[in-house]
Amino acid sequence: MAVADQHLDQQIHIGPRVKALREAMDFSLRDLAERSGVSAPMLSQVERGETSPTLAVASRIANGLELRLSQLLRLDEADNVSIVRRAERRRGGGATGHEFEILTPPLPGQRAELSRHELGPGAATGGEGDPPMHEPGSREIAVVEVGTVTLHIDGAEHELHEGDTVTFDADLAHRFENPGPGDAVLLAVVSAGLRRS
Repeated sequence: MAVADQHLDQQIHIGPRVKALREAMDFSLRDLAERSGVSAPMLSQVERGETSPTLAVASRIANGLELRLSQLLRLDEADNVSIVRRAERRRGGGATGHEFEILTPPLPGQRAELSRHELGPGAATGGEGDPPMHEPGSREIAVVEVGTVTLHIDGAEHELHEGDTVTFDADLAHRFENPGPGDAVLLAVVSAGLRRS
């Protein structure tokens, strides 16, 4: 088989990559089916390598995974480098006054995620008594870029100022809160399953 044919074959057979990306985003087959418009049975067949999707179906799967088709097919990657451009960041909002962006791509087997959080005055990343959002054994490192935030964790409070960094067990109930009066920005890295028991 020619090198070009091998490359094309890798692009068409995306099943393991789709499954790894779906699981990294904590989506069930049904979740991805709803987000992509591709049926769960078809997704299952693609993931198991029983069928190769058409470009149209692969494009819909990529959209459901919040990727461009070229990212799903790894056409954007050179020398195993993945770049997330500013306009490509996955964005979301938590409680009122909390906006965040995921700065890392959803790659198979990735064990850490970098996010940027903006908190308006009085805003928090979650509510008091909310359950932990991260899997058991997760660790979080956060650095305050702008303003002051209070970390509420496991019944304790820690005031953090611009430039301060904190590391903690992310599987404990926690939230960051901006006491105001100005906006606050923090970067957070969550690493899965690193804590030793």
